[in-house]
Amino acid sequence: MSRTDPFLITGPALISFSGGRTSAYMLWRILQAHGETLPDDVKVVFANTGKEREETLRFVHECGSRWRVNVHWVEWRDTLAGFEEVGFNSASRNGEPFSQLIEKKNALPRGPQRWCTQFLKVRPMFSFMRACGLGKPGQYLEAIGLRNDEGHRILKGLERAERDGRRTCYPLGNGGVSKPEVLAFWWGADRVYETRTIPQGFDLDLPPLWGNCDFCFAMGVGIRRERAKQMPSVTGWWQAHEEATGRTFSMRESVAEIVQQVAAFDKTDDLFADFDDAECGAWCPTDEVAE
Repeated sequence: MSRTDPFLITGPALISFSGGRTSAYMLWRILQAHGETLPDDVKVVFANTGKEREETLRFVHECGSRWRVNVHWVEWRDTLAGFEEVGFNSASRNGEPFSQLIEKKNALPRGPQRWCTQFLKVRPMFSFMRACGLGKPGQYLEAIGLRNDEGHRILKGLERAERDGRRTCYPLGNGGVSKPEVLAFWWGADRVYETRTIPQGFDLDLPPLWGNCDFCFAMGVGIRRERAKQMPSVTGWWQAHEEATGRTFSMRESVAEIVQQVAAFDKTDDLFADFDDAECGAWCPTDEVAE
């Protein structure tokens, strides 16, 4: 990585593209720093769990096609390779990789055993880099899309990388980029989703409350209530796995309890306004792998 330009990446390197606005902006800045063409040993990788929203998949596809950059789509597989490379048309859309992992482990990720990001996103990306002949973690740089105003996450990510022998960088953090700059790139002067101007000609067609995982149990209960209120169908897959295993994803409340809580309130009630970004990816410092 350049000492003068945090977006000038020296390979071999992995650019972790989560599918959200923030990591997409990081990718765009990296492309601009490289004259819109990345070196051959700098790979852009998006890991699909099968629980990403369709809007996320379309956004990832548009970033690749509009910016003329090869975004490699990977999914976890219980094979020697550890992944399969897919694309927009062939990507899983019904949680298949996640369901297969739950069946293999006969468990749900929860609490200190929250292994979903590690297995479904981080490991497939690492396996892809190995298959490209770029070595193992620590032998290449990992560019991760955390902003300057997410400093606590960056610190935790750096601590874990040092512990695990990985080389990570945070171009947005090093470049002093915060949320307003990201939103200005996608929405111009607007700061409200409903009135955004879309200066780039395209955007992730999801309000900020929606992250790339449709009902991520690591988000606050208020966010999950709001998602269940806005789009009741997203809870079905999660609730089915809880009922099938007799366990819960969250250590606080079950999906069924959230559904019941939402049903108890008037549809116009605005009780669930807590907000946080919900882009998971190789940065996630709380995943602890349980073999």
